[in-house]
Amino acid sequence: MKPRLESVLLAALLGTLSSGPVAAQTTEPAWTVAGRQGLVRQVIVPTALAKNEAAYQRQIAQLCGADETCFLNFYTNSTGAEVALPLPDAIANEATATWRRSMKNGARLFTWSCRLQVPDRPCF
Repeated sequence: MKPRLESVLLAALLGTLSSGPVAAQTTEPAWTVAGRQGLVRQVIVPTALAKNEAAYQRQIAQLCGADETCFLNFYTNSTGAEVALPLPDAIANEATATWRRSMKNGARLFTWSCRLQVPDRPCF
């Protein structure tokens, strides 16, 4: 008995979808760049990742070229306020961290917001 063409095509499609590379799939929520004010970019952090330094480092690597000055301010948006620049108070009051890298001065500094109460880390 021959399989129906629809069954063969469906099986082929399902096999293709399920055998894709696992590394290409991500479960990390998207980070939003609200915009830039001068040299500083404002970045919205998914609330679930607010204290996850490794997640910040991944974003810094994506947003900042290896040999460029880069200033990032990070915020959460727990109220779901509309993202705009200047940031609405609801977002501006939820600072989580800052990243500063000055190629001119050779300085690199990642600082947490004191509101997050990250233990044993300097904060602003």
